[in-house]
Amino acid sequence: MADSITTIKAWTYSEYGNAVDVLKFDPNVALPYVKDDQVLIKVAAASLNPIDYKRLNGAFKASDSPLPTAPGYDVSGVVVKVGSEVKKFKVGDEVYGDINEKALEYPKVIGSLAEYTAAEEIVLAHKPKNLSFAEAASLPLAIETAYEGLERSGFSDGKSILVLGGAGGVGTHIIQLAKHVFGASRVAATSSTKKLELLRELGADLPIDYTKENFEELAEKFDVVFDTVGETEKAFKAVKEGGKVVTIVPPGIPPAIVFILTSNGAILEKLKPYLESGKVKAVLDPKSPFPFSQAVEAFSYLETGRVTGKLVIHPIP
Repeated sequence: MADSITTIKAWTYSEYGNAVDVLKFDPNVALPYVKDDQVLIKVAAASLNPIDYKRLNGAFKASDSPLPTAPGYDVSGVVVKVGSEVKKFKVGDEVYGDINEKALEYPKVIGSLAEYTAAEEIVLAHKPKNLSFAEAASLPLAIETAYEGLERSGFSDGKSILVLGGAGGVGTHIIQLAKHVFGASRVAATSSTKKLELLRELGADLPIDYTKENFEELAEKFDVVFDTVGETEKAFKAVKEGGKVVTIVPPGIPPAIVFILTSNGAILEKLKPYLESGKVKAVLDPKSPFPFSQAVEAFSYLETGRVTGKLVIHPIP
């Protein structure tokens, strides 16, 4: 099927800037080449992450792929071609994943905002049957980041955690994984007033309204503070003696654990039972999904920093 196609539709940019100025629809992009360890995916849905607009703004030019490029890390879709070394997938499989193993090092020239994208077997997983393509596309980068941060912090059964930015893409998954996968004794999380109810629904025992309370002034302290918003300095005031602070917002402050995700489909496979049972859920912003034709509007909304859960683009033609 894919053999007869040579060009595809994609959103691309040829210079850095704001999406509204530089992101353009291109109906004639070359079909991505499929390496031996890759599969070609007919994209069903993509989701956007803050890294997408930071990259578009030129935040890591030195290690970026050459322009023009089609953005997008998160994908769900159907395998239409497999490389000679691929063992796990066959044509027709429904898959999902974050297609860039190292987020800041030469991400794919043709990302997920395209009709087709190619990705390594290692970064992909089989899509849980109960999830729609839109739900599946919302998960990989955010849920893998949440999982990796909890692992790095040594989080385990019976520990307490405070999540800074509990209603965001990563935060919504830290709450759920801490509670339902790692066995947290207590989960606290910050958000704005309107989003407190969502935090409760996801499993937070103590939702904190950051517009009315300063989390660092609480009498209660936590085994782990997971910072998704860039408040590492204050986070140290909320952690127990001997506890850990983990952040995904560089540069971080020692001794905080700062990390950038390494994409790995094995994490998605490990979490599959929790996703299939509904213990862990995809959280889509009420404005999702955006149609493929409104990629620029989706980026503009992403840049406001007001997204709840994830922004998804679906269907992709």
